[in-house]
Amino acid sequence: MTKDRTVAAAGLITVYAMVIGFTDNYVRVIASEAGLWQFHFTRTVMAMALLGLAAIPLGLRLRPVRLRAVVARSAIHGCAMVIYFGALAFLDVALVAAGLFTAPIWVLLISRFVYGHAIGPVRIVAVVTGFAGVILVLGPEAMGGASLPALLPVIAGAMYAMGNIATREWCAQESAETLLAGFFTMLGIIGAVGMLALWLAPLAVPAGSDGFLQRGPVWPSGTFYFWTFVQAAGSLLGVGMMIRAYQITDASKASVLEYVILPASAFWTWVLWGKGLEPMAVVGMALIVAAGTMIALRARQTEVA
Repeated sequence: MTKDRTVAAAGLITVYAMVIGFTDNYVRVIASEAGLWQFHFTRTVMAMALLGLAAIPLGLRLRPVRLRAVVARSAIHGCAMVIYFGALAFLDVALVAAGLFTAPIWVLLISRFVYGHAIGPVRIVAVVTGFAGVILVLGPEAMGGASLPALLPVIAGAMYAMGNIATREWCAQESAETLLAGFFTMLGIIGAVGMLALWLAPLAVPAGSDGFLQRGPVWPSGTFYFWTFVQAAGSLLGVGMMIRAYQITDASKASVLEYVILPASAFWTWVLWGKGLEPMAVVGMALIVAAGTMIALRARQTEVA
């Protein structure tokens, strides 16, 4: 059984959130020129090249111990991201994000009823507190417009939760770089399939970032390649740390700590674009921080004991 190191995981997830919060703010720049599928494919090529260059000098282990487990986890996470980005084509960003951030609730339910893990009251309160904070940050529109299509982000949240649980339950013996390579490879394959499909059967594409989902392969400018490279490098660092965090602590703890990505994204949005937060969103941020703090403090008490 892998030793639970929740405090260390909290530090890794905080770094992950700050890195991803920065890079994801520039997706709008990427989306103005190219499509989602070309972005995923190009980012994978760049990320795998960087990972390959770093493998020998850093002594990275890329070969899976259990190939089927790595492929299954990568496929689950890849499908979650496809559903998530696909839902952005016809649902408000707030609603999609709220659906994805049901993941900690799914982690709690799956951990308890599928794997039989004991879930204490502190963790339950932390999940509820954190999710309430998410809703306040996203605004009241996140809970409106409930419909059948609106279930798609919730399904993405459930699949994201399953992938996160698989990180520790199926892939505890794998290196973080192995899981990172599997994740990017799966997204690259999905991107290539999407590009091919839209090349063979092109769709009408709205101008700018509105055509992100429908846009097939194009010849983008250097700006696209620069920010996609930043995305690739940032994702390698950030997602690698997130994967490691899920390997060294229980998924139901790590998933609550992952709520911190919303305050991190809001911070970078304010720094980069000068967009501030509504007072209600600030309250939401405080609840998110409180949820993570509850988990971290409870874990420290347990580790000391």
